[in-house]
Amino acid sequence: MKKKILFGIGIMALWLFPFKNYAQAPTLGTAANFVIFSSNGAVSNNGISQITGNVGTNGGSSTTFGNVNGGMHDGDSVSIQCAADVLTAYNQLNALVATLSHAPALGNGDTLTAGIYAISAASTINGVLYLNAENNANAIFIFKIQGTLATAAGTKIKLINGAQACKVYWKVEGAVSMAAGTTMRGTIIANNAAISMSTGDTLEGRILSTTGAVSVDGVMAYTPIGCGSPVLNGPTAPSLGSAGCYAIFSGVGAVTNTGVTTITGDVGSNNGLTTGYDTLLVTGVVHPSPDTSTAQCSADLLVAYNYVNALPYDIRLLYPAQFGRNLVLTPHTYRLQGAVTFTDTLYLNAMGNANAVFVIQINGALSTSTYSKVILTNGAQAKNVYWKVEGAVSLNNYSVFNGTIICNNAALGAINTGVVLNGRALTTAGALSTAAITATIPEVCSINTPTIVSEPSNQVVCSGNPATFTVVASGLGLSYKWRKGTALLNNGGNITGAQTATLTINPAVAADTATDYNVIVSGSVGAADTSNNASLAVNMTPVITSQPVNRMACPGSAVSFFVTASGTDITYQWKKGTTSLTNVGNTSGVFTNMLTISPMLIPDTASNYNVVVSGTCTPAVTSPNVSLSLCDPTGIEMAATKKQLANIYPNPFSSSIEIEMHDVSKMSNCEWKVYNAFGVEVMNKKIAERITKVETGQLPSGIYFYKIMNNQKTIQSGRLISE
Repeated sequence: MKKKILFGIGIMALWLFPFKNYAQAPTLGTAANFVIFSSNGAVSNNGISQITGNVGTNGGSSTTFGNVNGGMHDGDSVSIQCAADVLTAYNQLNALVATLSHAPALGNGDTLTAGIYAISAASTINGVLYLNAENNANAIFIFKIQGTLATAAGTKIKLINGAQACKVYWKVEGAVSMAAGTTMRGTIIANNAAISMSTGDTLEGRILSTTGAVSVDGVMAYTPIGCGSPVLNGPTAPSLGSAGCYAIFSGVGAVTNTGVTTITGDVGSNNGLTTGYDTLLVTGVVHPSPDTSTAQCSADLLVAYNYVNALPYDIRLLYPAQFGRNLVLTPHTYRLQGAVTFTDTLYLNAMGNANAVFVIQINGALSTSTYSKVILTNGAQAKNVYWKVEGAVSLNNYSVFNGTIICNNAALGAINTGVVLNGRALTTAGALSTAAITATIPEVCSINTPTIVSEPSNQVVCSGNPATFTVVASGLGLSYKWRKGTALLNNGGNITGAQTATLTINPAVAADTATDYNVIVSGSVGAADTSNNASLAVNMTPVITSQPVNRMACPGSAVSFFVTASGTDITYQWKKGTTSLTNVGNTSGVFTNMLTISPMLIPDTASNYNVVVSGTCTPAVTSPNVSLSLCDPTGIEMAATKKQLANIYPNPFSSSIEIEMHDVSKMSNCEWKVYNAFGVEVMNKKIAERITKVETGQLPSGIYFYKIMNNQKTIQSGRLISE
């Protein structure tokens, strides 16, 4: 008994060994939205820091941060709640029982796996510290430090094998100081102590203090992505309508150019002349004077302006005069309340979402420095960036600007030498001038060119039924060419609509099955658009290809009915008359293509056995009735009135059987063949003597049939029973 218990414990230990218990992450609540926060202490910045996430304090003030990609909250309802949530998170971390311990010195190339680490004294991190999640999405790293935490210059926390900053936590019972060039990952909660970050530091996480000042100096800090953080899509983009086809436009005012300017898109004004543009350098239409196109553009531009102007903002950037300066923005609606001076570089980070939209509302004029840049990162696209400006716009020499500028009732007075505009410069009213620039609308004008709005969808039909593929497209003068792969389809046979928006295949047959039906949509303007591939699966209705046949069996033997069928996902149900059979007693295989009754009993005899074959497609098909009858107890099939040419005995037999020929003249080229109940030949014996003995021990119990053949002609047949 003792050995059995020890063996069981050993097996249990082996079973548990490969698995880990991962810690429970603390509940951050609203603190998850903050990147820098103190429950009670000043929060300050020196230099130019790039901050994404809320900043604030519930007991002090936040100073000299400049523009922050988040909200500023000092002593308000948001900071009150955040302070409570920080304390909750701290208490949860503090109460956790450590699963591992570590010396105060961290880093120096060390690699740690997930767990709750206890560090009993002031701790330092030097060089590189790797946090290895071992490809487990649940891996959580918690460091409980009973003292201060300091990083050396250039320290790097590196996350490998699926580790995420949102699942790293540092609970520190003392001050936290990060030397210059540190890259820190995770949420730091310092208890009753200060936190400081130095020039060139990067934080993917949060720095939170229960009580203590928090200071940063020229850093990049942003809240981590993942762990339930929202996917930022930004607002819904405005509909530009026909204004989307214009690169340069004024609703009211002259549009002029000097120097060599290259434009992709239309150029024009709806109330004034358009001059100075070389039509050979414009891929689009130059409208020298107002026309129906400029009238529609003016109307559509006003609709777009009203939309972006009315959008509620998510984040207010508090310092319009300090705009740019390497500021990083994410998909939101931003507002700057005043004239904007754009210096150096602005980064627009789509966070991997290529459809993310940015709207920047400037309630004042906009001017840029020379060589200013709007840089798109992590999937951001110029077509999804919109600038609403309530004042004059001046893009200084050699600036690179991304997005559509919608200026309201003011001049786009100076788009200067060397400017690269990936977007549009549009004003509802005001003069607009360009000077040796390059402007490109960020997508092919979708007003006239063919564009597929709704792709054809995959189809599944039953053989003989119709299948239809439909595409919805916009554009002028549309035409359609349906294809199977790269082969064009033509009307005829079971194909109609090959040159329309709807392709019909009626009736669909197995040969129509394919995964690459598609359509080319062409128009009178612009390049053709080709749809995604769509598939057609043609399911087959059930068909019985080999019917069951009548059977004869003796009581106690086994007997089977067999059917073969084709179709998609077919199933079987054997019946006796209209009563469905079940797999009980001596009956098995009622849901397969072979019904077996073993042992056969006299009550099993009937003349109405049948099978219903069903499938994905209807209708189901039912076989004709077949019979199960009792065998002749003599075992001899030939009628008694016929002369027997040979005696076969004993019958029933067990280990051997003898064949006695009455007419020796029939023995030339004579052979004896035995078949099982399925008609398969199982024995063959030449008959060369008047009495021939055959060993039959290898034949299982059951019913067999024999033939005596002479010169390939059957001269006698019968039925045998093997016991």
